[in-house]
Amino acid sequence: MYIPSKYENTNLKEVKEFIQLNAFGILTSLSKGRLWATHIPLELEIREGSPDVLVGHIAKANEQWKGFDNNQEVLCIFNGPHSYVSSSWYEKEEVPTWNYIAVHVYGTIKIQNEREVLAAMHRLVDKYEKHSKQPLSLKNLSPKTLKQVRGVVGFEIKIEEIKAAYKLSQGREEDHTSIIKELNNLNNPASSSIAKEMQKKR
Repeated sequence: MYIPSKYENTNLKEVKEFIQLNAFGILTSLSKGRLWATHIPLELEIREGSPDVLVGHIAKANEQWKGFDNNQEVLCIFNGPHSYVSSSWYEKEEVPTWNYIAVHVYGTIKIQNEREVLAAMHRLVDKYEKHSKQPLSLKNLSPKTLKQVRGVVGFEIKIEEIKAAYKLSQGREEDHTSIIKELNNLNNPASSSIAKEMQKKR
């Protein structure tokens, strides 16, 4: 991903927190000479003494997995908020632009065995059920229902490189107050999120 230096975020702690909060990503890989992309949860797991990994699974009916040779390089994309920025909000004449947050993670993929897939699914469900009024646990599902795990291919991606773009009107600091105000006035969740991120960086 091309990132002008002023937009690059090299704070790995902050970027990893972003990935954990925006875990529904896009897994891209090459299979049978063609690029594939699947939208799925990709959970960041930080392991002491070992490289960080992304963990996920796709349906066996999805042919993308057939190109998952162990140690194949893949790209995972995580999108954050984004918003159009009108140059009418600037003090001086300029062209409009777009503010956004995006993270690209490069790594090598390894297919999990059935035991590893089931353990990963337990962690995934526990994470997202903890705020439910009546949290569901895979431990309470019947063996018949859990057999559905055989219909997916689970994997781990050993993270090799992380590139993070936080384009938040850097270089136009004199206009930040106006931009933040106008973004909030749009009453759009994504625009308000960008305004919040700009405010944090001030």
